Amino acid sequence: MKTLTTTFLLLFCLTAFAQKSPIYATKDGAIKGYDPVAYFTSGEPIKGQETYSLNWKDAQWYFSSQENLDTFKADPEKYAPQFGGYCAYAVGNGYTYRSDPKAWKIVDNKLYLNYSIGIQKKWEANQANFIKQGEANWPKVIE
Repeated sequence: MKTLTTTFLLLFCLTAFAQKSPIYATKDGAIKGYDPVAYFTSGEPIKGQETYSLNWKDAQWYFSSQENLDTFKADPEKYAPQFGGYCAYAVGNGYTYRSDPKAWKIVDNKLYLNYSIGIQKKWEANQANFIKQGEANWPKVIE
């Protein structure tokens, strides 16, 4: 029993102090499996396919076409969402939170995601300030 308790405490401590990933990803991958390039080329979120996938920054990314996969490979920083895909409103406020691929906006050729459409409206009301604060907070909020 003592070994089990010690093991549990060790796992708890490791989990409690583990660093967050620099990329917000779910079991469906980064951006919940949506194609990051499609936001720029199609102007809408499009679900990626397993056939066109890539591991980048320890997250699985999915694309809707070989062309989009190749485009991302050539310049991933250009197409990956800002703040690792975490909610831009949250990062602007000094913490991380999950995001919804359907709550998105491109500002100055950069993709931003938010937790929800409602939160996105709050973010848009003071967008420039949230971006500035987010840039000041990132990546410290994942350390």
